[in-house]
Amino acid sequence: MRVVIALGGNALLRRGEAMTADVQRRNTRVAAEAIAPLAAEHQLIITHGNGPQVGLLALQGASYKPDEAYPLDILGAETEGMIGYMLEQELGNLLPFEQPLATLLTMVEVDADDPGFLDPSKFVGPVYERADADRIRAEKGWVFKQDGEKWRRVVASPIPKRIFEIRPVRWLLEQGTIVICAGGGGIPTMYEKNSDRKLIGVEAVIDKDLCSELLARELDADLLIMATDAPAVCVDWGKPSQKAINKARPEDLEQFNFPAGSMGPKVDAACRFAQTTGKTAAIGALADIAGLVSGERGTVINSGFPGLTWHA
Repeated sequence: MRVVIALGGNALLRRGEAMTADVQRRNTRVAAEAIAPLAAEHQLIITHGNGPQVGLLALQGASYKPDEAYPLDILGAETEGMIGYMLEQELGNLLPFEQPLATLLTMVEVDADDPGFLDPSKFVGPVYERADADRIRAEKGWVFKQDGEKWRRVVASPIPKRIFEIRPVRWLLEQGTIVICAGGGGIPTMYEKNSDRKLIGVEAVIDKDLCSELLARELDADLLIMATDAPAVCVDWGKPSQKAINKARPEDLEQFNFPAGSMGPKVDAACRFAQTTGKTAAIGALADIAGLVSGERGTVINSGFPGLTWHA
């Protein structure tokens, strides 16, 4: 099978962990150990989130003068290289020496009139106490929203329209390469208005799950997996009444409201892929990737299922 595996940014740098290279390396190694056994049987394309990482780089850049700080599109490109390098190396340490791997910087087109620019919703960077978030908001003009009991910076998250490097990805796959691409939802770009095809960067972060879904459709993937820090899609998350969904059709999930900053985009992306392709999407824990492929773990979504079922 051709499988697109989307690794959540919080799966590579978990909530509350120190944002250090050693911590990211350790978590990347865990991801590689889960993914490597699949390479012998399946054609793999790996994407990843970058919310914590791009937020870290933005914080580092905040020490510059305002006109010297690097914009989010360039920071997104930096995280594609940083995380891709770690994934390549850790996978390469586990796979046969002759297995080729490649990380591809991936530009993604967005629409200048996308409503996402008017309502920032994508969490980036670490969590803060309310007082610290208020102070940084006053100093830097950043927008913050509540994330659980803490506060995090939010930035615009426009819908991806086109993946520019889709042909090179196909060429690499034809040569048996494991491809790491569209990291962090891709590098956000758009054509400048009233110009003759002048491509420019955009101050935004594209949702990784929606971009991974677009990538999976463009590559005619057989399966889309979204690996996160939750074991499955759950109803009433964190409450005594919490229940984990086992199998569902896209229409079965419309009755539930999942958080926009976390599980919501994953469910939307999975449902879109299942509806438009007639194929399967799965959401679950990073350590359960093998079970997600087999359909035994996490939440599996397919239009052909008879109805909603729950994990015991």
